[in-house]
Amino acid sequence: MCGIFASLGIPPLKACIDIVEHRGPDGEGWRVIDTVRGPLAFGHRRLAIIDLRDAASQPMDFDGRYCMIFNGEIYNYIELRHELAALGYTFKSQSDSEVLMASYAEWGEGCLDRLNGMFAFLIWDATTQILFAARDRFGIKPLYYAVLPDGVVFASEIKQFLCIPSMPRRMNLRRVRDFLSGGILDHTAETMFEGVRQLRGGECATINLSIWRNGAPPSVRRWYNVLRPGLVEVDEASAAEQFRALFHESVKMHMRSDVSIGSCLSGGLDSSSIVCLMDQLFKSDGVQNRVNTFSACYSEKSVDERPYMNAVIDATRCSPHFVFPSVADAFDLAERITWQQDEPYGSTSIFAQWCVFEAARKAGVKVMLDGQGADEPLSGYHGAFGVYVADLVRRGHWLDLIKTVLQRREYHGLPVLEQIRAAIFPLLPQRVAAFARRRKSSLVQHDWMASPKLAPLASEPGAFDVALREIGLDAANDIGSLCVALTQGSNLAMLLHWEDRNSMAHGVEARVPFLDHRLVEFSIALGSQHKIVHGDTKRVLRRAMAGILPTKVVERRDKLGFATPEEAWFRGPARGAVIECVEDTLAYFPELLNEKGTRALVSEMLDGGRPIDFTLWRIINLGIWGRTYRISG
Repeated sequence: MCGIFASLGIPPLKACIDIVEHRGPDGEGWRVIDTVRGPLAFGHRRLAIIDLRDAASQPMDFDGRYCMIFNGEIYNYIELRHELAALGYTFKSQSDSEVLMASYAEWGEGCLDRLNGMFAFLIWDATTQILFAARDRFGIKPLYYAVLPDGVVFASEIKQFLCIPSMPRRMNLRRVRDFLSGGILDHTAETMFEGVRQLRGGECATINLSIWRNGAPPSVRRWYNVLRPGLVEVDEASAAEQFRALFHESVKMHMRSDVSIGSCLSGGLDSSSIVCLMDQLFKSDGVQNRVNTFSACYSEKSVDERPYMNAVIDATRCSPHFVFPSVADAFDLAERITWQQDEPYGSTSIFAQWCVFEAARKAGVKVMLDGQGADEPLSGYHGAFGVYVADLVRRGHWLDLIKTVLQRREYHGLPVLEQIRAAIFPLLPQRVAAFARRRKSSLVQHDWMASPKLAPLASEPGAFDVALREIGLDAANDIGSLCVALTQGSNLAMLLHWEDRNSMAHGVEARVPFLDHRLVEFSIALGSQHKIVHGDTKRVLRRAMAGILPTKVVERRDKLGFATPEEAWFRGPARGAVIECVEDTLAYFPELLNEKGTRALVSEMLDGGRPIDFTLWRIINLGIWGRTYRISG
């Protein structure tokens, strides 16, 4: 896990790699190569995880022909190393980086299909004069690029580009609008910075110097295709068995490390499953290690998950670590976290995650496994119930519909009429639903986005529709297509962005076993009967982990996920700070928001006239982002 930077055609600027020292506190490397299109600079900051010796440092040369900078982990590097050794390759290190270089030397771009891991890398081939860049299947590791008049630059974080004097600091209005209205970012190749783009998960880029000219963009293509749902027909017992085997193998691979490892533990199904399997693997290997777990806790019972955490701790040999995020710190650290995140973040739950990784660093844990990536392919979000119920109605499955409505009332306390209303929207024609959403927004949210700058964009597709369009989906009107949309179109990329920045800010590598591509492909391919069944979510995971997870966790039906008590915070001790920060946003970005409508929305939330939702923090954090990065509107 590291920070990387590359520039081609522009004057080399080492400050562009120095600014991300936090991503790699264990070492640095800098190389400038002369090419026919000007200097090619490679910069690297190293977080040493596999083979801690200098032999694994980067930029790394191979065979006198290739030079590489790499961020991430190749979990199957041991298996690939054996395969390459049989083909005659020899190695100077024990690193996954050198295995990656040999894989590219042997198979070219075809090596990507063989890699099991998270990665963003660039390789220069001096023989063919080709610069090649690639990002892992689901975008776990970041890779941005920007095209300048004289050349092109690549980096792990957007802030690296801002060291370049000619790089503008302008807002990308459409993507800011998506964030404010839909709470989504990273759902397109564009970012909220005008002129900064990213390779999306499963994409690669090529610059062939024999045909490329300075100022032209790289040639980007998709190397990993969008997943297809519902291809596997299997009974519940077989599905659980296959899922458990794939998940077990993934966790085992993700535990490969030459440094200390631990895990996040929220008390939910996902992180609890990882912790329990880690403990089993330690025991089966005869290792006396205990799993260091890190958890965020609160005095507010509504968001405190300690009863479930304790159930996991009691069932395993964990060494638990608890942090207690405070509202004062949430505001005091907001500017620092925003700087690390590059772009605005959607709620104070990101601050809670920050506190967890900070605790891991203080405890000397350098690698953290996390439960990110289970909800999207397994339809774990409760918002999916609307799609599920609408699909039951569409197919005339009335008995299943009745059971679902009754179980949701029992499990989640949801009134029957509320559930029916939620199911109506997916059944409406697309234009009618879009009109209804706009009408509801106008009546309930006080037209807070009806401003001179945003109003002209009101007729354009919403954030989620943009995400669907990007991956070629017309709609997500069943569980299968919704899982594809969330995994490769919207939520997942955004959550991975936040996790990458929060972990790397503290020099910690975050690993996500649920995103082993074999497990994701199997999960997506399963039919909806293995995901949502009446009032249950993630049915196959619950069945797979029965007997491994404590019963209290397996039978848990609520969902929080690093939640913070925002409502109690914002209406209580932070009320003044909330109002002040909203006013700061309105002042910094005049004409971006409807001031009267924004103030009315905020007042209604703070006074209890409507629930506090993530909109409030998005407004606050947008202003913090603008001031932190000196963004012009």
